Amino acid sequence: MPDPRIEKLAKLVVNYSVYCKKDDMGLIRAPAQAEPLALEMYREVLRAGGHPIMMGTFSGTDEIFYKEANDRQLDWASPYGKFLYEKIDCLIGISAPENTRALSNTDSKRMARAAAAGKEAREIFSKRSATNELKWCGLAFPSNALAQEASMSLAEYEDFVYSACLVDKKDPVAEWKKVSKKQQGMVDYLDKVSKLEFYGEDTEIKMSVKGRKWINSDGKHNMPSGEVFSAPVENSVEGKIRFTFPGIYMGKEIEDITLEFRRGKVVKAKAAKGQELLDNLLKVDEGASRLGEVAIGTNDGIRKFTKNILFDEKLGGTIHMAIGNAYLECRAKNKSAIHWDIIKDMKKGGEIYGDGILIYKNGKWLK
Repeated sequence: MPDPRIEKLAKLVVNYSVYCKKDDMGLIRAPAQAEPLALEMYREVLRAGGHPIMMGTFSGTDEIFYKEANDRQLDWASPYGKFLYEKIDCLIGISAPENTRALSNTDSKRMARAAAAGKEAREIFSKRSATNELKWCGLAFPSNALAQEASMSLAEYEDFVYSACLVDKKDPVAEWKKVSKKQQGMVDYLDKVSKLEFYGEDTEIKMSVKGRKWINSDGKHNMPSGEVFSAPVENSVEGKIRFTFPGIYMGKEIEDITLEFRRGKVVKAKAAKGQELLDNLLKVDEGASRLGEVAIGTNDGIRKFTKNILFDEKLGGTIHMAIGNAYLECRAKNKSAIHWDIIKDMKKGGEIYGDGILIYKNGKWLK
């Protein structure tokens, strides 16, 4: 018998996250391993009156590309991807890797070069997303590879995923509306703040967020969700931050990352492991060495680091910052071919000050 949580998740994403409506063109992008969930998404888009488009992906494609592509092919941007981002109304992206480490030995310079080639398509995506012309949601279907990364059995990981998405509840939509209301209080407060200061282990960093807009991430673009985020004024970031969790980029781990900023730009970057990849990412383009996001994770239902950014950046009691591209809806200006989130635990001594007032301590919001 199919897991009833799969059907509930599909209903939640189609009707709440991307709120598909009559005649919306909905693209469902999923690997073969996620077939049960992808088919339910297809069914729900039809029931909503939309026009579903199924796009299958294959494990191993990226590995072959980075091994075989010449420089001209690395620099090529698919017009098909650009066309889709210009035309579709809803995008549902499902991940379910067979091997999360398939790209561990791939040349990081080639990866960075290919990322730069897709910049135009990502800018189209960002602009349409910011105006809500393109509604999108990214989520994961439990796979053995993801369960192994999280040091869980598949059954344990399924429970973890569906619980984090709140589809183990009677009415998931009502539950996410409660999350939205709670987080809106944080957003309303932060929208009035001009200066943020973060303190913690090997961390003292300051930035201006004056004029920027905070976003309530309440299950509309990620499932699960549970964060509030914005972006700093591009040249305002000063100080140092040490990230306590590994940064993971396309299956490669960069451990014990410390970034030092002057006038908004990374002037020193250190990692205990993955230094070459870190250096290459910061050199992708001008915007890659600046912060494009600052965020507070609020999902207390996610209690464990699983090496999957979809879940990890939402961990209650953490903050994360992203180098690279900023979200236009935050009224931010930084542009880059990459957007890479890195996470810091704030539960032991972490503090955030807004305009000189302590607003967050030891992983808890005080206001």
